This record gives sequence, structure tokens and C-alpha cells, in this order.
Amino acid sequence: MIVKQIRLSVQDKDRLSRLKGKTGIQNWNILCRWALCCSLQEESVPVDLPAGEESNVEISWMTFGGENYKLYEALVKAWCLHMGIPTDDASLAKYFKLHLSRGIGYLSSTNLIRSLDDLAGLALNAEDK
Repeated sequence: MIVKQIRLSVQDKDRLSRLKGKTGIQNWNILCRWALCCSLQEESVPVDLPAGEESNVEISWMTFGGENYKLYEALVKAWCLHMGIPTDDASLAKYFKLHLSRGIGYLSSTNLIRSLDDLAGLALNAEDK
């Protein structure tokens, strides 16, 4: 387990709230999974910026990952290995959080996602890469 609990920053919570409205997806964990995967597909290391003030949104690792929690952990670990980053517990937790925040920022960027169809389109476009 990469982390026990995921506490979203106020900024990430606000961004996800807007995404919930645009997509109709009501569960934080579903949107967070999309965000993580979008960030992991990028060929760059997320910028290590201070997370900012924490919100009241907290998600357990098991809720975040659901029945595929091992897959999400393996994806983060594989990304770290690919980038030459250590895979100790602290590094995995750090880069998971950085990817999650970057992915949320990516998904909430202006006019990228206007509907559920746009979100699905990201998956289809990722297959073409």
C-alpha cells in the first residue's frame, strides 16, 4: 500500500468539484484514478511543489484503488523504475501524490474536459500514442 490515506489539497478539491459537475462522476476516487493515470502517461517528472492547505476530503488507499489497488501501486512503481527513481515507500508515496495532483490539474485545465465524453476521449487518444 503506497499510502494509508489520501488527503486532497483545497485546490485539488476545488478542481475535482468542477470536474464532477462537468462529467457527472460523483465519486472522488474515480476522478482521482483518471488523474493519476493521465499524469503517469506523461514522460516527465511532476514538479515538486508544496501541496498547499489540506481540504476535508480524505480517501483511503483501498477506496482510491478499489479492487485494482495493486495495479495502481504497480503503475506508480513501474513509472519510478522507468524514470530511475528509487522505489522505497517514501519515494512511492511522494510521486503518487505528485502525480495525483498534476493529473487533477491536467484534467481540470481550461476546456480540456467539458463532459464525460471528453474524459472518455482521453483514453481513446492515449491508445494512439
